Amino acid sequence: MQFTAKQIAQRLKGVVEGDENVLIWKPCRIEEVDEGGITFLANPKYTHYIYERKAAAILIARDFVLEHPVDATLIRVDNPYLCVAKVLHMFNSADKPRRGRAWLCSVHRTAHVGRGCYIGDYAYIGRKAKIGNNVQIYPQVYIGDFCEVGDNTILYPGVKIYRECIVGKNCILHAGAVIGADGFGFAPTGDGNYSKIDQIGNVVIEDDVEIGANTCIDRATMGSTVIHQGVKLDNLCQIAHNVVVGKNTVMASQSGCAGSGKIGEHCIIAGQVGIVGHITVGDNVTIAAQAGVTNNVKEGAVMLGSPAMDGAKQKKIFVLMRKLEEMYRRLNDLEKAVGKSAREE
Repeated sequence: MQFTAKQIAQRLKGVVEGDENVLIWKPCRIEEVDEGGITFLANPKYTHYIYERKAAAILIARDFVLEHPVDATLIRVDNPYLCVAKVLHMFNSADKPRRGRAWLCSVHRTAHVGRGCYIGDYAYIGRKAKIGNNVQIYPQVYIGDFCEVGDNTILYPGVKIYRECIVGKNCILHAGAVIGADGFGFAPTGDGNYSKIDQIGNVVIEDDVEIGANTCIDRATMGSTVIHQGVKLDNLCQIAHNVVVGKNTVMASQSGCAGSGKIGEHCIIAGQVGIVGHITVGDNVTIAAQAGVTNNVKEGAVMLGSPAMDGAKQKKIFVLMRKLEEMYRRLNDLEKAVGKSAREE
């Protein structure tokens, strides 16, 4: 697969400087780009590479000023980082949709499957399930009874969607994701044992959501666990029963939210963050890696540490912690001096 610089610039609404007919064969990292490759410059610390490497084309910001001429064709765009995502999509032949049903798939006679779908080997679609148009169902996917999957959604191998759960349009669920397993609900019986609390709700995933490999979203005890439009969950995340995740929130790997937590819109949750149940995280909140969130978080806050607290305050604490040894030594010396002075008196 190849494109000219002109074709790529037209797709990105960019401006070409140099040979607009140069052929581009592959996207490359800026440190490794060579002849026939296209790369991008978004971080200033990588600027020296555009003068050192022999790229066919480079995506740069419209206002970027060259220190000296380069051999590569330049494509000036508003946002190089965003545009490289579009370039990768152009070169991604694996993204082309498949069609048809494999011989070894199983579709219940009461299920409805829309037009243009692909159903791979050993995939299963249950009773009265509703599958939209152009859905890609890879091998060994399980879609339970009464489930719904919207148009253009991709379910990669081994995805499991339990009964009555709903997945919206244009979603991507990566391998091993489990949607709708029972929430973690058990009542102590008083004799040291636990009685299981039936989980009779479901999971509702709205449009344009991407869910990483082996991420689990539990069904609600009653009602719905809800993942709102545009949410992006990384691999190995855990969303417990009755949690609500707001629109366009992103959550990195190994993070989780306990039962009935509410996470706002446009939040950024870094890796290994833990959020306790029954609290509310406001909109536009940023939570740093490995933070432990134990109380409600107000809108727009930046949280660090475990237990998590305001970022500015936590940074001051980090600075003081590095000085603890010195402070302890000075305090110990001061106590000795005071004790000696008292004895002499």
